[in-house]
Amino acid sequence: MSRPCPRLLLSALRGGAGKTTLTLGLLAAWRAQGRVVLPFKKGPDYIDPAWHALAAGVPSHNLDPFLMERDQILALVARHARQADALLIEGNRGLYDGLDVQGTYSTAELAKILATPVVLVVDCIMATRTVAALILGCQHFDPQVPLAGVILNQVARPRHEAILRETIEHYCRLPVLGALPRLKCAIFPERHMGLVPPQEHSSGPRAVETAREIAERYLDLEGLWQVASQAPPLPRPKDGFPTKNPPAPKVNIGVIRDSAFQFYYAENLEALVREGARIIEVNALEDQILPPDLDGLYIGGGFPETHAHALSRNRSFRESVRQAAAHGLPIYAECGGLMYLGAAIRIVEGERFPMAGVFPFDFVMGRRPRGHGYTILEVIRENPYFPPGTRLKGHEFHYSRIHPEPGPNDSLAFHVIRGAGIGGHRDGLVYRNVLATFSHLHAMGTPSWAPALVRRALEYQQMRATSQTSKVLPISPLKARKKAG
Repeated sequence: MSRPCPRLLLSALRGGAGKTTLTLGLLAAWRAQGRVVLPFKKGPDYIDPAWHALAAGVPSHNLDPFLMERDQILALVARHARQADALLIEGNRGLYDGLDVQGTYSTAELAKILATPVVLVVDCIMATRTVAALILGCQHFDPQVPLAGVILNQVARPRHEAILRETIEHYCRLPVLGALPRLKCAIFPERHMGLVPPQEHSSGPRAVETAREIAERYLDLEGLWQVASQAPPLPRPKDGFPTKNPPAPKVNIGVIRDSAFQFYYAENLEALVREGARIIEVNALEDQILPPDLDGLYIGGGFPETHAHALSRNRSFRESVRQAAAHGLPIYAECGGLMYLGAAIRIVEGERFPMAGVFPFDFVMGRRPRGHGYTILEVIRENPYFPPGTRLKGHEFHYSRIHPEPGPNDSLAFHVIRGAGIGGHRDGLVYRNVLATFSHLHAMGTPSWAPALVRRALEYQQMRATSQTSKVLPISPLKARKKAG
C-alpha cells in the first residue's frame, strides 16, 4: 500500500446537476487556503479539465475505465499523488451510469478502484424526504461504493434546507456538507458541446473566482477536507507507471494548440516525449506557415467551426499544411483536426470556409450530434500508424458530417464496431503519411500510438535528409511500399 493521500470524488444523480461548478469552486477555495489539490476528470472530457487547471493552478488528468486498464488508472493517480496535498475527482453523468445493465465503466466503479470517498451532489428542486429516499437507494444499490456525504443543490429557502438536512442525516446517516440556493444566472456559459472552454471565455478567471466565492459561502470546506482525509491508502498497481527519464529528443513534432484546437490529453503529449519527441506548439490562427523543421504534426480536436472564418483567412498557413502533407510529412489528426484537413467547413447557416484541402471533402456542421460516445475501431486497411487487425478504443463527439456522404468507404482505414465514424461503419481517412479520424485516442489505452508517430517522424526525417542530398522530393514510406509492390 502507498502512503495515505486525502482524496474526494464528487458525483451526482445525473449529468447537469452542478458537479463542475462545485468542483471548480472547491479547487479554487482550497487553493486559496494554500493547499495543492490535483484535479481529475472521470471520462473522455477535454473542456472540464481545462477549467480544472485554471481553478487549481495545476494540470488536470482524465481517468477513464473504458480507455484505460485498472492498473493504469492506479499508477497514474499514484504518480500524481506524490506531488499533492490532496486529489479531487469530478465524476461524469450519474453515479451508477455506465455502458450496460451492470454499470460497467461508471463513476461508482472508478470510486471503488481508487477506494475514494464519494460526495453526492443532489438536485433538491420541489422535493424534501424524497431526496433522502434517492440517497438511501444509492447507498443500498451497491454498498461497496464509499458514499461519505451529500451536497444539496437548488435549495429554495432556509426551512427547505432544514428539512432536507434533518431527513438525510436521520435516514441516511450521512453528513450534509453544503447547501446551495438556486443561482439566478449561469456562471459558466454552455454551447453545443458543453461548457465554453476557458480559452474562449471572455473572463475565465473571474468565473472561477465567482465559483470560489460560492464554495466558501455555501460549502463546509473543513468538513469536506475531513472526509477526504479519511480515504485509505491508495491500492498499489501491479506494474508501476514508467519512471525512466525520456531520451534526448530525436524528432520535432508540431502540435497545433490555440483557441481552435485545444483537445489534447496530457498523457498523449507525455507519451510522445517519452518516445523521443520534442513538442513544438503551433498556432493555426496566427502563424504564417508551419515551422520548417517539423518531422511530424499532431492536430487534436477543438472548435474549428467557431473559428472557421479566422482559420480560413490564414491562407498561407493552410497552404503550408497542404504542401507538407503532399511532401509526406507524418500527420495524425482527430475530429476538429480531421475537419481542418478537409476542403472546407460549412456552417449551419450555409457559409463555406476553405480549409487545408488535404482531403477533397467538405465537413458540414449540423444542429445535433452525429457521433457521441465511446468508439471501438478495427484497422482493416494499410495506414501510416496501425497495422491491419489492430483494435482501437476511443471516443467521439461531433456535430459535423462529411460531404458528400457517406465518403470514400472503400478506402477508409477503420471499420467502426461501435460509434458513428465518418459514415457507413467506416472511419480513418488516409493520404500518404496522413491519418485523420473522428475518434479521439488516449495514449494509455492505445500504447502503440506514440511510438508509431515518432517512428514515422524519424523515417521522414531521414528521408528528408536523403532528399536534400539528392535534391529529390521525399516520398512517404507508405507510398514507397505501394510503388514497390
